[in-house]
Amino acid sequence: MTATAPRFGPSPVRLLLAATVLLGTLIGALLAGANPASAHAALTGSNPKDGAVVATAPGDVTLTFSEQVAMGDDSIRVLEPSGKRADKAKVRDLGTGGKVMYGVDLPPGLPNGTYTVAWKAVSADSHPVSGAFTFSIGAPSRTTAAVPDQKAGGGVVGVLYDIARYASYAGFVLLTGGAAFVLLCWRRGASVRPLQRLVVQGWVTLTAATLALLLLRNPYTGSGKLADTFDLGGLRDVLQTKTGAALSSRLMLLGAAALFIAVLFGAYAKREDETEKKDLTFGLAVGGTVVAAGIAGTWALSEHASTGIQPGLAMPVDVLHLLAVATWLGGLAALLTALYRAPSIERAAVRSFSKVAFGSVMVLAATGIYQSWRQVGSWSALTGTTYGQLLLAKVALVVVMVAVAWISRRWTAQLSETRAAEARTDEAEPEPVTVPENTDAEEAEDSQVSELSQVSELSRVSEVSADPERAAQLARQKAAVATAEKKRNRDADPERSGLRRSVLAEAGIAVILLAVTTVLTSTEPGRTEEEAARAGSTQAAATVPQGPTEIKMPFDTGGGSGKGTVRLTFDPATSGANEMHVWVDRPDGKPLDVPEVKVAFTLKAKQIGPLPITPDRIAAGHWSAAAVQIPMPGDWQVQVTVRTSDIDQTTIDKNIKIG
Repeated sequence: MTATAPRFGPSPVRLLLAATVLLGTLIGALLAGANPASAHAALTGSNPKDGAVVATAPGDVTLTFSEQVAMGDDSIRVLEPSGKRADKAKVRDLGTGGKVMYGVDLPPGLPNGTYTVAWKAVSADSHPVSGAFTFSIGAPSRTTAAVPDQKAGGGVVGVLYDIARYASYAGFVLLTGGAAFVLLCWRRGASVRPLQRLVVQGWVTLTAATLALLLLRNPYTGSGKLADTFDLGGLRDVLQTKTGAALSSRLMLLGAAALFIAVLFGAYAKREDETEKKDLTFGLAVGGTVVAAGIAGTWALSEHASTGIQPGLAMPVDVLHLLAVATWLGGLAALLTALYRAPSIERAAVRSFSKVAFGSVMVLAATGIYQSWRQVGSWSALTGTTYGQLLLAKVALVVVMVAVAWISRRWTAQLSETRAAEARTDEAEPEPVTVPENTDAEEAEDSQVSELSQVSELSRVSEVSADPERAAQLARQKAAVATAEKKRNRDADPERSGLRRSVLAEAGIAVILLAVTTVLTSTEPGRTEEEAARAGSTQAAATVPQGPTEIKMPFDTGGGSGKGTVRLTFDPATSGANEMHVWVDRPDGKPLDVPEVKVAFTLKAKQIGPLPITPDRIAAGHWSAAAVQIPMPGDWQVQVTVRTSDIDQTTIDKNIKIG
């Protein structure tokens, strides 16, 4: 009968890696569909303000941001109502005293109408931002100016870029954590093929993702067109930016990491002398830590930690945070690989990783608390912003992982106690001594059957030795059967099976945790989001049109037919040009034709006014004035003077809110 090797289902490790790739794709799609809240630098002000109506054309348009941004000459575009570009296409840095402000000059003599300001920039933490707003000169008008529907960092390029970001984090975790697991927990693992493949796959993933990020950077922050990926001119410009320098530095460090891997799985794995191996372990640990810290530093130097408050402290803290995450999650992946793919793993290695993981979690907690304070800034931002909500989700996942890790620790302790008890039992029981007895007839018969079987086997071996191809096939079958037997024996261990299940659960949560972390790094920090919201609400309160506003004021001049009501409408009741209508009615509601009506506006809070306005008579009891200019928003006092005869007149007043 021909023996066949048993077929096993997909490896849980491969399923986990496949889930990681799938989750990365979903993360990229979600990030690409996100709104501009994913930006890290926020527009906090502009002049003219959004929706403002100014009497005369301004000399320039200025934008104020919450943090440093990078801008080119095409970053601010001012478009006329017809869609034609109106600015001088030269962006100026107007920032002073820590204030981040950029502006673009406008030519004199611009015609009246509504103008569109479209802007784009790259924030200091490498993420692109964009937006648009309008203002009007003289009076609002229709506009045909086309503003790109796609926000910066969106579209297909945005999806690919976010997938590459997730893959780079995953590759770093596998590379760093897998190597740390070998050096700190299981030195014999350096010669285990599945572990070698895991670390090498981490290096390949990180290298490929870094190259992809470098090529996609130009269209990601610029045109958004996938065809610009291989634009050499754009790539040259990217290399001159902070993010480009960080990515190219990462590639150089990955060259050093390749040399580290070659030594780890080459000379180190083959070294048998324990003293020499111990010295080499120390050297590899120091060198690997330096390389891993350098790679982690490429994120710290170009993303969140490099901007905002306390960057000098935040960057080394961010490096420690990334190393702790990689040691914990990457070591977990290495342990899972060893439990499922390696023939055996020592209990001491599992216990060592438990201690390393505990230390990593402590570092992760300490650095995470500091980062949370720095990025969130307030309790309200923790629950009221997207960043704060994602941070709470991340903390919840870490707590669940720690709980599952505690179960794994219990399985590890139980595994150790069981093995120790078995060892003591083996030492206490003497080995049985076999005494041959040939007098029994049944044993004699069995002996004859055994001899015949041996002769048959020798005959078959002799036959196979004459056919080398058959011999090779038989050897492969025997090896497959032996491997299957080893796996069955290994999987039959209930303690080991329990540990494998709990570690697999940890790894599954780790995949989700890494995804949430990736989304978190591309979400606007809560502190910045709240600052932008406060600035935006102040600007909106001052510039959003209030719509037509109407006030009614009774009057009595004291003469004949001297009583009535004044109705005044103001449209759109905002700073800039407005249209005013005044109706004078009798007590019965019929129009009252009076000789004269005068109106004046006063802003007492700013000591502006009174600004006199003489409306034109349209019909009996109806007066109007077009293009009434109000210089700024506020609570204005409206004074209306009504004259009903040559000697009878009165002045009445009421406050009106101008937006």
